[in-house]
Order: sequence, then structure tokens, then C-alpha cells
Amino acid sequence: MTLFAQQIVNGLALGGIYALIALGYTMVFGIIELINFAHGDVYTLGTFFSLTILGLLGATGELHGPFLIVAVVVTVVLSMLLSGLVGVIIERLAYRPLRNAPRLAPLITAIGVSFILQNLMIYWHGPSPLPFPQILPNPSFAVGPVQIAAKQAFVIVLAVVLMIVLQLFVTRTKLGSAMRATAQDRDAARLMGIDVNTTIALTFFIGSALAGAAGFVSGAYYGTTWFFNGFAAGLKAFTAAVLGGIGNIAGAMLGGFAIGLVEALTTQLLSDQWSNIVVFGLLVVVLIVRPSGLLGATLSTKA
Repeated sequence: MTLFAQQIVNGLALGGIYALIALGYTMVFGIIELINFAHGDVYTLGTFFSLTILGLLGATGELHGPFLIVAVVVTVVLSMLLSGLVGVIIERLAYRPLRNAPRLAPLITAIGVSFILQNLMIYWHGPSPLPFPQILPNPSFAVGPVQIAAKQAFVIVLAVVLMIVLQLFVTRTKLGSAMRATAQDRDAARLMGIDVNTTIALTFFIGSALAGAAGFVSGAYYGTTWFFNGFAAGLKAFTAAVLGGIGNIAGAMLGGFAIGLVEALTTQLLSDQWSNIVVFGLLVVVLIVRPSGLLGATLSTKA
């Protein structure tokens, strides 16, 4: 029972990373119905940005005190801003010209953008895995028989906080209302005076910024990064978004935690190879039984 409870904690931490990536998938699909397969690579790029920023700050090992807080805040914020900017550039150059094209065209373009980002990262840092500075102290504390590491608590709390902030932004701000109106009916939103292009660009910025935050969290949690990390993580995050109900912010979070739990428990009970089979098999079953996902509702109606 203790091992099972420990794997629950491990799964929630893993799911927090998937959830942050899934939020970007669900926002973009909710507004323009595009599966942005380059999103996983933006997440990896966020790890590379974080690695560079930490190097410039001179943070190469475990930090303590005020400098730890400053380093984490500066790195997360800058990584989110840079990743968000990359998302906006991708939308402007690769997706906006194809907005009225047949659905297959932007899908193929997204795959092409993914390969472009991967090769840019290879050119930047090489093809080999890179160590990520372990700046976060990692003491553990006991909750009953379960040991929770500080890094695990950090991942879970950050994911939940960012989801709540995003939820409040979408439901209670003017820009959030514009995003929901654009998701519901793009032409009607344009007639109401909403700048649809700016709204879509903002959506890409926010989604990519969340991927940048996930990039920092992932690097700090695993202690390593690699240009190809975004492929598997992106697929599982997309699975999480579909599982929860793509287009639904709370659904993306629920799906992320669910996928993390399933992966952790399957790895414990069977093996790492079986975890992918079970995760994607679960997706197939859910889509057969409930095609709209667990919380199936679009961004326009239930952000």
C-alpha cells in the first residue's frame, strides 16, 4: 500500500508537467481547431531557454535563500516570455497564411515546424542529452507513510496555480472574453469589433508560455534535457488534452494528472514499455465511449 501511495505522488508530479503542456494544445485547438504538433518542441525549447538563462545567472548548482527565489522567478518568467514569443512567430509565419486552407495543410505544416525546431536545437546545443542545473533543494517530508520530495510538490503546486490563473484570465478578463468569442464564432467575433488575429496570436503566446514553464519544471525535476524530449511528452500531453476534453482548460489539467497517474502505476505494476500501451489504449477506449473526452466542452462554452 505504501508503494502504491508513493506512485500516486510520482504520477501527480509527472502529470503536472503533462498538464502544463496540454493547456497549450487545448487552447489552440479550442480557438482555431489546429493540432499544433510543434507544441512539444516549444516545451523542449523552454528547457533550453531555462538552461541558458541559468547559465547567465551563474546558477550551476543547488541554491538557497533569496538568490534561489530570484533565480527561479527570473528563469521561469523569461523562459515563458521567450517561449511565448516563439509561439507567436510560429503562428504568424506558419499557420496564419493557412488559416483558410484545407485542414491537412496546417497539420503537415505543424509537423514541418516541429522538425525545424528540433534541428535548430541540435544546432544550438548538439544532439546529446544535457545536464540541467539542480538549483532546487530537494528535501522530502512525510505524509503518513509517503515521502513527498520538494520538487514533486513544486511541480504539482505550480501546475495547479497556473491552471487557476489561466482559468480566471479566460473567464474574467476582456481578452479572455474575446478568446471565448473567437472560439465560438470567428466571423461573428470579427463583426463585434474583436481583432481576431491578435486574439489568436495571444492564444499562441499563452499556450507556448505555459510550455516554457513546463520546460523549466521538467529540467529541474529530471535534471537533464534533450532536443527530442518534446516528441514523447508532446504526444502524451496531447493525449491528456483529448482525454480531458480538448478545448477545455480544466479537462486538460484533469487529463494531464490522469495520464501521469496511469503511467506511474503501470510502470510499477508492469514495466515502462507497457506504460505507453496502456496510456494510448486508454485514450482509444475513452474516445470510443465518450468522443468528446471526460469534460468534453469547448473553450467557448466552458473555459
